[in-house]
Amino acid sequence: MGYMEDIEVMVDKQDLTLPPPAKEPERQYYFIGKCREIIRRKSEEAGRPLYACSVCFGCQMNARDSEKLAGILRSIGFEETASEDADFVIYNTCTVRDNANQRVFGRLGALNGYKKKNPGMKVALCGCMMQEDLVIRKLQKSYGFVDLIFGTHNLYKFAELLYRCYTETGMIVDIWEDTDKIVEDLPVERKFSFKSGVNIMFGCNNFCSYCIVPYVRGRERSRAPEEIVREVRNLAADGVKEVMLLGQNVNSYGKKQGEGFMSFPELLREVEKVEGIERIRFMTSHPKDLSDELIQVMKESKKICRHLHLPLQSGSTRILEKMNRRYTKESYLALAEKIRREIPDISITTDIIVGFPGETEKDAEDTIDVIKKVRFDNAFTFVYSKRTGTPAAAMEQAPQALVRENFDKILACVQETARERVRRFEGLTMPVLVEETNEQDSAFLTGRLSNNTVVHFPGDASLIGQIVDVTLDRCEGFYYIGKKA
Repeated sequence: MGYMEDIEVMVDKQDLTLPPPAKEPERQYYFIGKCREIIRRKSEEAGRPLYACSVCFGCQMNARDSEKLAGILRSIGFEETASEDADFVIYNTCTVRDNANQRVFGRLGALNGYKKKNPGMKVALCGCMMQEDLVIRKLQKSYGFVDLIFGTHNLYKFAELLYRCYTETGMIVDIWEDTDKIVEDLPVERKFSFKSGVNIMFGCNNFCSYCIVPYVRGRERSRAPEEIVREVRNLAADGVKEVMLLGQNVNSYGKKQGEGFMSFPELLREVEKVEGIERIRFMTSHPKDLSDELIQVMKESKKICRHLHLPLQSGSTRILEKMNRRYTKESYLALAEKIRREIPDISITTDIIVGFPGETEKDAEDTIDVIKKVRFDNAFTFVYSKRTGTPAAAMEQAPQALVRENFDKILACVQETARERVRRFEGLTMPVLVEETNEQDSAFLTGRLSNNTVVHFPGDASLIGQIVDVTLDRCEGFYYIGKKA
């Protein structure tokens, strides 16, 4: 019996004539059962299935959370749809940058129109954006048609909150400031059959001065290693070939738990032992915590992908100090050099923020210097976004004309150095995990190398989910065109 089948058995065992259990996850199994009764009845009244649409904004952590939301909705009895003109719509929100918030508010207007046509429709909002008091007040004042609002800490209560949504009137708001609770064994509806994210920890303790994540995701809390390995084994049994271990800072996994708790490199060794898993990725690493032990584990591993995402944010030690990043330009360069020396074939990608308060042309030149020396395979380059509630929001902001000038120079340097770096595999034959039919040309497939570089090549959809050897004929900047070997 598979993992999801086990959960279904537990749901069916719940006696719905009794009060709900206090213990988790049994309590949520009980409410899944109660919601099934409601959805079954409404479906019969409508003479059709009820449809649910789950929309995810943001990072890999949000994407994994959305798979959990989708799993619960399917278990309850909803049919999945990509259309927001549905019976139930949930937005899993991001708030890292202000434009993410504006996207959500912009799309809510369309939902109001759908709801006027379908009064039985329910609208729910969850995720990081919901942890902001100003957002909640704005929703309560101007978006009264929203039925359910909850945050990042009580996502596991989704079935219980759904039951309240269908049995109570008015807007339900259930926001927690923080939690140390982790609930295992809830339904999940994976987007891909052959790869999956696996949360290993939640929250963040770093408090970078520009970042709102610690305030909306809470303090670090690590999952028990045996639970992580059990999940990976279940995924392998279900045909998953690649797992991505997820955390805001995977390098600090287990540290809050203290002595005797497994370190992140030790956890990687345990995950590597799982038969059937062929590739292991992880995200994200903080430079201040990346250990020699981790480098050695990656170097010796046959399964850990040759890719490391190592956010720089700025190449200026002065700006890094203002950001509270707790490393310097020199220490970052030394770390990158050590990684490249020990693992020569590794691809290093990064994040760069341009226009942090107080950034000058000299600071931008320091960033360009790091880009030229490290030679990243790719860099996600963003203009600084002021986030209310963070220390950086109170700092004097950089002039926009200078920000734009610095951004253009940094982006040009990233593109020039990355193209040269990515091209190094041209002509080689390398294994590619085939992920999907190419969106632009259905005669082509799209997949990734171990180092995360995208490859397009002609092929049949039957290869999706397999690892195949592909000859990399031509590098087109940040991706390859190839042919099956």
